[in-house]
Amino acid sequence: MSKCTTCTCHTPLGFDIRMAFQPIVNVNSATVFAYEALVRGSQGEGAGSVISKVNTENLYSFDQACRVKAIETAAAVELPTKLSINFMPNAIYDPETCLAKTLQTAKKVNFPHHNIIFEVTEHEKVENHDLLVDVFRTYQRHGFMTAIDDFGEGYAGLNLLADFQPDLLKLDMKMIRNIHADRVKKAIFSGIHKVAEELGIILIAEGVETHEEYAFFKHAGVNLQQGYYFAKPALEHAPIPDWH
Repeated sequence: MSKCTTCTCHTPLGFDIRMAFQPIVNVNSATVFAYEALVRGSQGEGAGSVISKVNTENLYSFDQACRVKAIETAAAVELPTKLSINFMPNAIYDPETCLAKTLQTAKKVNFPHHNIIFEVTEHEKVENHDLLVDVFRTYQRHGFMTAIDDFGEGYAGLNLLADFQPDLLKLDMKMIRNIHADRVKKAIFSGIHKVAEELGIILIAEGVETHEEYAFFKHAGVNLQQGYYFAKPALEHAPIPDWH
């Protein structure tokens, strides 16, 4: 593929990254639905340390490097299921062009592209709403699953959902925390759950840390769950979840 000149995605990143994986568990079947790829530093430093190095100069390079590293590492560890990759909504200028390297990498390492989920976080303010919707539709057209991460916390919210319905919604962990004992959180969750059901969207409870949280969502019919209750992220390894 020839290098484009519209962005800096081919510019060297300037620092090394690695990937950790955390399982998204189907608590109904006691199986792993997917593993989320989480960026780490060259010495295993946390995501915050790595992201602090990202700026307007290397934003495109970072987003592409994370995609490529996630797919390459998943193939190397023979990830047995789907791979969920975060993408930065403001690091894409043309959906097809920016997706080309992802497809190229998946083909090169023989990782089935239909096993890839792309998720966008609500934490980052979306500068071009229409472009993000176009990105999602392009990913869907190519057979990728799509997800909105941290739903209910940040910028995208219901406006994005009104224009595009992803395959998955990952509930923000602030909503998850102690929800079994919080009347307000229960009411908000009930509304989101109803909307998701009517739109045919699967919910994921992200950031589950206690048995009570796990039991609440399982009883509510949210079968896909993720968090320390099942397994912590493991560097370049696909951890086996364990819970009671």
